[in-house]
Parts: sequence; C-alpha cells; structure tokens
Amino acid sequence: MSGSSADQNELERTLGLLPALAIGTGTMVGAGIFVFPGLAAGEAGPAAMISFAIGAVIALLVALPTSELATAMPESGGGYYFVSRALGPLLGTMVGLGQWLGLVFASAFYLMGFGHYLSDLVRELGVDLPLSVMGLALGMAILLTGVSITGTENTGDLQNWIVGSLLAVLGGFLGHGGLDALGVFGRPQGPDTFFPYGVFPVFTTAALVFTSYLGFVQIATVAGEIKNPGRNLPRAMIGSVVLVGMLYILTIFIGTSLLGSEQLAERGETAVVHVGRSIAGPFGAAALLGGGLLATLSSANASILSASRSIYALSRDDLVPSQVEQINRRYRTPHVALLLAGGPIVALLLLGRVEVLAEVASLLHLFMYGLICVALLVLRQSPPSGYQPTFRCPGHPIVPGLGALASFGLVAFMNPLSMGIGGGILLATTGWYVVYARSVTISGPSS
Repeated sequence: MSGSSADQNELERTLGLLPALAIGTGTMVGAGIFVFPGLAAGEAGPAAMISFAIGAVIALLVALPTSELATAMPESGGGYYFVSRALGPLLGTMVGLGQWLGLVFASAFYLMGFGHYLSDLVRELGVDLPLSVMGLALGMAILLTGVSITGTENTGDLQNWIVGSLLAVLGGFLGHGGLDALGVFGRPQGPDTFFPYGVFPVFTTAALVFTSYLGFVQIATVAGEIKNPGRNLPRAMIGSVVLVGMLYILTIFIGTSLLGSEQLAERGETAVVHVGRSIAGPFGAAALLGGGLLATLSSANASILSASRSIYALSRDDLVPSQVEQINRRYRTPHVALLLAGGPIVALLLLGRVEVLAEVASLLHLFMYGLICVALLVLRQSPPSGYQPTFRCPGHPIVPGLGALASFGLVAFMNPLSMGIGGGILLATTGWYVVYARSVTISGPSS
C-alpha cells in the first residue's frame, strides 16, 4: 500500500469520547427530531413511538457488530475498512465509494435544510432580510469544509458546541413539553387512539424513519483519530443510538399528546416547530427553528468529516489515486479528501433536487450495514492474525445475522426511483473496480 509506510500520511488521534459521541448523535438527531414526527404520526399515530423503538433496535443490531470490528481494526474508513478486510476489495470498493457518495448526498440535503431553517428563523424573528436558501447552503458547505481542513480537533470542538447547544434546546422542549403532555400545567388533553391506523403501519413507518439512525457508523469512519479506541468507540456508537432513540420516542409522545396525530400530519415536516409554538408561542417556534438549524448543521459537519475519511481510506489501499491520501503538513488533515467531500456537495447544491439523493444515501448505508454484519460473521469464523477486539458483540451469531437481514430487508421499502439510482451507483462502483483497481491486493488487519 502506498500510505502504510509513510508516517506523514498518518492521522493523529485527537478525538475523545465526547467528540466521538457528538459525531454520532449530531448526525442522527436532525431528521429524527425535526422532519419525521409529523410524517410518522400521519402514518402510524402515537404508535409511531414503537416505530422509532424498532428502528433503534435494528440500529443496535448493527452498532454491536460494528463496535467489535472497530475495536479490532480502529482505522479510518469505518465500514469500508471492515468489509474490504473480510470480504475482499470488490465489495470493499463498492462500500467505500458508496459510503463516500452517500455522505456527500446526505450533506447536501442537510445543508439545504440548514438554509431553510435559517431563513425561516429570520422571518420568525421579524427581520426583513432577502436571504437565499441556496446561498446559505453553499456558504456553509465551504465554511465547514474549511474548518475540517484546519484540523480534526477543530471539527470535533465545533461539533461539541453545536450538539451541546442542540441538546440544550431539545432538553427545554422535551422537559416543558413532557410536563405539559402529562397535564402538570393543567392543559386539557384530548384522547388520541394509540393505533388509529392499525398495527401494520407501525412496521412500514419503522422503515421510513430508520433513515434517522444513519449516523452511528460514521463514528467508525474516524476511528483512526479517536483516542483510546478500544474504550471510546463502542461507548460512542452504542450510546449515540440509545440517546437519540430516547429523544425520538419522547418527541412523538409530546407531539401526539399536545397536538394529536392529525394536526401533526397536517404540519408535515414542520410539525415540531408548531408543537413548540403551542408550548411557548413565538418564542417556542423560534427556539425549535434554532434547534432545526443546529441539527442540520451538526449532521452536515459530521458527514463532511466522515465522507473525507471514506475516500481517504480507499486511497491508502490504492483503490483510488494516491494523491487523495495526502496529508496537509500544517494541519495534519487529509485536505485533498476533504475537498473531494466539499466540492461535490457544492456541485449538488447548485444542481438542486437533493431530496431524492437523501433516500439514495440511506439505501447505500443500508447496503453497507448489511455487509458489516456479514463481515463480522466471516471474521469470527476465520479470524486473521492480529484480530484482537477489546469489545465482543454479544449474541453472536444471532445479533449480526439479524442485523444483516434487517438492513438488506429495509431496502425493499425504498421507492423505485431511489432503488434505481442506488443500484446504478453500485454498478458504477463495480465498474470502477474492474477498470482501475482489479489488480490491487489489500493487506489484512494486522498490517
């Protein structure tokens, strides 16, 4: 490998437990809290709480195998690194390029959301400014890429601040809203049937909202920069799923208790903002708009960092040109890989239609999640030399087996357009491997 013998191409371990936890939490909390409650309530009613719980269980079925693999192979690249070492360079290339593109697509989607939330917040505050949603998204894409280039620790610090502020907003919303929903403040609550549309929609809604959990594996993509990975990686991955799952369930409970399923469904993607308005008037709406702004910002920040590490890991294995693995001498960051994350995001924002790409990103991640679980099954069956995880997935082989089945199975619930685009991307990555990287041999985890 071109990079394995060059110390100047090694990344520094500068991220502790809290920044790692913030990367996972910050990536996941956006869509789950600020987009899906209205959509989920319209599909399943208050029983959407069960849908989010099912999503959390499936996410844990993937997080547990990933935690073992990450402590055995704490290298940058995450899912790509695990799959390539267990299942070979072809599937590794498909996962690595798919993960990179999926995160780029998701980042563009998050940044458009950031632009909408910021412009809506300004209007809610009564400020008359002609803001361009596209301009705000483009400016933030460039800024976040620049911050990442100046140091991973800077990105981690920024993520800590964003997620800390976001959790403070959500804490106030969930605390006050929860007491309000329980009748502590004397607000009369109307009855709302728990299963207004039956039981089956709970499961189809679980497939819809599972995209909310596509963030915990991003912690593994920066494993090469996490301090004490044997301790911090599993804690960050499992902890982020549990924490975010609880936030999702509480949000559905509060929303359906205060406004009811029908009103939430009518409000759609802005439902949580209207719940905030019902709790604290214009101040509540402004606070939740600010929370949505922070959520999309944290998701984009973490995704740009993770996308760059995916393409960087591919370059270290010579599956993409070696120039991509160059490390900035001043900041010790993979500046070329970061530009290959930020540049396509800017291009996608200029093209528009990023909503479709968001579900494609989910499909590519589910493909990777399923293969991660298969990778653990293979490595446990024939462990290579140097495979010494400090965390062991409990319930093996049932847990990774169920994780693989659930991940691949959820793809069937995607819309045909997303499946077509996602399938086309996977075919294109196969073509790249055949044309460019077919002769590459990848070393094992012990190298």
